[in-house]
Amino acid sequence: MVSDHGMIDTMGGEKERIAVSKFKATCLEVLRRVNRSGRPIVVTRFDVPIAEIIPPARPAGEEGWMGSMRDRGRIVGDIVAPIFGTED
Repeated sequence: MVSDHGMIDTMGGEKERIAVSKFKATCLEVLRRVNRSGRPIVVTRFDVPIAEIIPPARPAGEEGWMGSMRDRGRIVGDIVAPIFGTED
């Protein structure tokens, strides 16, 4: 008998799989996870793939948020000196 409940979390090169019943119950959370991680998830029914949830493609030239502010800051003044005097 084939189970159609719960998630099958695979390690390695395989894509994560989720049963359609579990996907239906946790749809928004699954979509957030795919968008956040960038890794697709395969939706199955009776262990047969029926759909694949993939993250949206980034527009050409767009980077992630990491490093998006590089080269935009500047140092003004002495960054090594104490903020307050020694008597404070």
